[in-house]
Amino acid sequence: QVQLVESGGGLVQAGGSLRLSCAASGSFFSIGDMGWYRQAPGKQRDLVARITYGATTNYVDSVKGRFTISRDNAKNTIYLQMNSLKPDDTAVYYCNAQWRDAPWRPIYDSWGQGTQVTVSS
Repeated sequence: QVQLVESGGGLVQAGGSLRLSCAASGSFFSIGDMGWYRQAPGKQRDLVARITYGATTNYVDSVKGRFTISRDNAKNTIYLQMNSLKPDDTAVYYCNAQWRDAPWRPIYDSWGQGTQVTVSS
């Protein structure tokens, strides 16, 4: 099993910055793609950014140029640097990881508990 622990959320004014971290721990063979999702009140959980083990990234259009996802494979940790934050970025941000417990086993999904990001206008 893989456990994900997020940190770094908080309250910030519009135009400010925050950096989220997500550390994976537990028993696993490998961790593949990881990513950040967010869920605003009354809305579905949506992708923000994803990163492969080899550091290929993709972003939702609304955060391109403002957010940067990065990864430290040695620490099994991903980060989300969020700049030029807007009130529309307010949401609970969740970390996701895809992992295997053996090479021949299927890919599993794990989710973190979420961290609140609130951007005031």
